[in-house]
Amino acid sequence: MTHTADSTSIPVGTTLSVKVPATTANLGPGFDTLGLALSLYDELEVEVREEPGIHVNVLGVGEGVVPTDETNLVARALAHVFERFGQPVPGLEIVAHNAIPHSRGLGSSGAAIVAGIMAAKGLLEGIVDIGSIELLELATELEGHPDNVAPALFGGLTIAWVGEDGPKHKKLIAHRGVSAVVFVPEAAMSTALARSLQPASVPHEDAIFNVSRSALLVAALIQSPELLLAATEDRLHQSYRASAMLETDELIRMLREHGLAAVVSGAGPSVLVLGNDPSQRLLAADLVAANSVSTWQPLMLAVDFKGATVMVHPVEGSA
Repeated sequence: MTHTADSTSIPVGTTLSVKVPATTANLGPGFDTLGLALSLYDELEVEVREEPGIHVNVLGVGEGVVPTDETNLVARALAHVFERFGQPVPGLEIVAHNAIPHSRGLGSSGAAIVAGIMAAKGLLEGIVDIGSIELLELATELEGHPDNVAPALFGGLTIAWVGEDGPKHKKLIAHRGVSAVVFVPEAAMSTALARSLQPASVPHEDAIFNVSRSALLVAALIQSPELLLAATEDRLHQSYRASAMLETDELIRMLREHGLAAVVSGAGPSVLVLGNDPSQRLLAADLVAANSVSTWQPLMLAVDFKGATVMVHPVEGSA
């Protein structure tokens, strides 16, 4: 439920910090539905200043590349929330500490959108009460679909869907035996290009195949991780996109031949391996190092259970 109080200015000098996890979507068969939050984070430091406008200082990933003015995705998401609730955007200085690789299938755009929305939520505290339903609606409006923004917002394993009254999600807690390693290549991949390779329709038997595997995957992730290899089989999207990222496809095939649950992370080209114990991550890393001529950066990550957080630091003496 959203409640809007009388418009009041946000005190100059107010600061807040935001932390948003990376995400991996699809997880094989759960195309545009399943997502998982991972322990790799983009962080913001935000300060209200007297000068109008938004300036973003980008450090880490994207430094010197992404915009630093109001066209920055974080700034656009933040302004979108203020506009939605009829509030004037204060002058802001934002420092973005980015660790999530861009255009690699780890939800960097979703994380930026969620970071901006969470910053707006923190700044509007006491002026507008923004609940979880509104957070997901706002993020989905900007991202276009909820499969990445849901785990970024809420953490854990999420099932996301869009009903007649908007986007919805269900958060689940992954089994403690589930461990993840992501292999990140040097080359990027356009999500729009990846989506353009999808056919308008798929064979009936492939749809049935993916329904069964998606149901099995939820069970594997929350209860029976020993079933992850079978549960991550897919016929809806990975094979169609393989031509655009041949090395990703080859790596997945090799890892799966060795009994590891390897899939494309999001739209790619990173490769996600879901292990049923931590030793499988080390096995995967050894196999990639021994069998791939390309450079893949292995990221040993845990499942993030908290999702996005915001901490407000009011000006001393302010109400």
